[in-house]
Amino acid sequence: MKNPVETSGSAPERQQVADIVAERIERLITDGVLKVGQALPSERRLCEKLGASRSALREGLRVLRGLGIIETHHGRGSFVARLSSARDTSPLLHLFSSQPRTLYDLLEVRALLEGEAARLAALRGTTADFVMIRRRYEDMAAAHGMEATTPLEELARLDHAFHHAINEASHNPVLVHTLQSLSDLMLNSVLASVNNLYHRPAHKRLLDRQHARLYQAVMERQPERAERIAREHLNSVRDSFMEIEQEEQRLVRATMRLEGWS
Repeated sequence: MKNPVETSGSAPERQQVADIVAERIERLITDGVLKVGQALPSERRLCEKLGASRSALREGLRVLRGLGIIETHHGRGSFVARLSSARDTSPLLHLFSSQPRTLYDLLEVRALLEGEAARLAALRGTTADFVMIRRRYEDMAAAHGMEATTPLEELARLDHAFHHAINEASHNPVLVHTLQSLSDLMLNSVLASVNNLYHRPAHKRLLDRQHARLYQAVMERQPERAERIAREHLNSVRDSFMEIEQEEQRLVRATMRLEGWS
């Protein structure tokens, strides 16, 4: 019996087979099995997994290259391409860096999206997802235990990786890819949190408690609690930034009065 994605028929039939192969690979990408920047398996393994002939696979990969979904580097193989162009996000990155108040808008979006991601992760997370979440949480906690000797950028990266592991456990491809498209901005917001909050003991203790409670709620499969804690966490970060900004403005005004500006 001939494999359903193999054919030796006419050109239109071969094109249809190539489209089927391309669609199956697209599904692997949207489902998060193949991630941005990840190398595709070897041709032999892909043929086995997809039940396709080598010629059908190559045609399917050609279709995906034409769509910009994968890119091939000579001597290295094919990789999942960056699905959102850095060029598309550069105006937003510029706005973020030039207008710090956009941080509050970003945290509002994160609270909405990551609250839902945490809820879904508690409902849908697999054993493998929970292993990854546990690893990311333990990595973050260990780095925080050596905070004095850990670069701020590394603390931010580990914080971001913990949240990203929860997002991926939602098993909602649209939600995961939407959050991934905000990745650069999100990492900047985490770095801002690290720079502004981690050296303030009260704020740092609050962040640690929230991370621990979020981790526990997801791992114990408590969806409503996980959603509430994720939103509270990001909203409290936003409120803390606002509080710090107000403190700085009061300090500037007091200094100006002291120096005779008013």
